[in-house]
Amino acid sequence: MAPKTLEFDLSKAVGYQNHPAKVAYNRRDLLLYALSIGIDADELNYLYELDPNFTPFPTYPLVLQLKGNTFDVNSYAAISADQGTVPGVPPFDLNRLVHGEQYLEVLRKLPHEGNFDLKNEVLGVYDKGSGLVIERCLTMVDAKGVEYVKMITKVFVIGYGGWGGPKGPKSVTRTLPNRATDAVEVTTTSRNAALLYRLSGYAHNSLLASQILVVFCSSHPWPVAYTISPLCSDYNPLHADPTIAPKIGFERAILHGLCSYGTAAHAIVKHLAANDSDRFVSIDARFAKPVYPGDTLETHMWKVDGAPAGHEHVYFIVKVKERDVVVISNGLVVLRKGDGKSKL
Repeated sequence: MAPKTLEFDLSKAVGYQNHPAKVAYNRRDLLLYALSIGIDADELNYLYELDPNFTPFPTYPLVLQLKGNTFDVNSYAAISADQGTVPGVPPFDLNRLVHGEQYLEVLRKLPHEGNFDLKNEVLGVYDKGSGLVIERCLTMVDAKGVEYVKMITKVFVIGYGGWGGPKGPKSVTRTLPNRATDAVEVTTTSRNAALLYRLSGYAHNSLLASQILVVFCSSHPWPVAYTISPLCSDYNPLHADPTIAPKIGFERAILHGLCSYGTAAHAIVKHLAANDSDRFVSIDARFAKPVYPGDTLETHMWKVDGAPAGHEHVYFIVKVKERDVVVISNGLVVLRKGDGKSKL
């Protein structure tokens, strides 16, 4: 329950747009990202800047929401302060913030480098009883206002529910087909996967190790069994320092959730879009359980009906083979139909 002294004013919060954040990336960032999500060495269209078909992998912009326009580390605190707070939403304990769902849609093909603005808007603030849900939309635009990517993030603030606000729209549940998969991609992550991914674009988070929140709750009203706040990612010591993980219940450092998310997106493009990233439209999924560097990821994918004309829908989950647990659930990727020619 939220403290009784907290007051919400949704007329101020919903629709609030802060000033756009400045973000930037270059070819080196794209190469590091592609390597970090496990793209194979023979896929030089993502891994070699002089390849005639070189192109960014489309989920790269997810790292920009914390990277900003810096090419160094230790900048998250400044970026966070610059973005400010949401009017109408009282201050809450960042220790209680968890990442529930992530959506990304490519609106225009990504350039190889550039400077952009990341516009942000609060889409909704919801009372889930045992916690608060904040839904935000981030849109990447260039200097002329041309939109390239839209990202929607849902976060859950544990213990800040019960204030009488709207419950919000019911989350879509995607039932997997009762048949064999159309494809399964097996990716063995390296023991240094988290150390590599943390270099792929994010800025440093200034939160102390004691401020990292890990949640295991099978009866949680928000559909997530495990996640870490998006404010606690990449340079977070949880992903690198072997002395930190045991203090919060892990045997060793864990892999970033958005790394596995990118790995799944690549698996689907590779198997069901002939490795043509131009066919990628969007991805949506929930975070479910942690992944350890060195785990073997299995991306299970099914083509399903219901896509609009000229498109295909793919449902997916990601499992860790060694523990037989689902770590990403309720996944949907939208692809454009292609000519069947592989880009491999």
